[in-house]
Amino acid sequence: MGEKDSFLGKGWAFPPTFHLNNPDGVLMTEGVQDIEQSLEILLTTAIGERLMIPEYGCDVMAFVFRDGSSSNHHFLKQRIKSAILRFEPRIDELEIMVDYTAYLDGVVSVHIDYRVISTNSRFNLVFPFYKVEGTDIPHLFRSE
Repeated sequence: MGEKDSFLGKGWAFPPTFHLNNPDGVLMTEGVQDIEQSLEILLTTAIGERLMIPEYGCDVMAFVFRDGSSSNHHFLKQRIKSAILRFEPRIDELEIMVDYTAYLDGVVSVHIDYRVISTNSRFNLVFPFYKVEGTDIPHLFRSE
């Protein structure tokens, strides 16, 4: 990353990856990639999950598959927006869209358009939520 990205922040990559040959010992990320990983962590963290910051999180999974009604859609967008504005101060001008087109297949996608304040650059992040994860697990444990 260049000098332009270094002032956006630097942190551990997600998921944490350790390397003996790396001078830091752990894989680091910075710039826009750090912001995107921060957003992914925020969206997948339930409120109360972090002991040192119990208010951190979004509780999206509790609502994302509740139903596809317009009231739930609006509530979900507001919950995501509030969490991002509170816990990710490096971005603003959020536009959030929740895509229910694959709802019956167990997928709801959250599209986040944002602006990095310090560089005035615009980016977007598409984050899918899956109702059923690990659907191939029964195939791994076949009894023949």
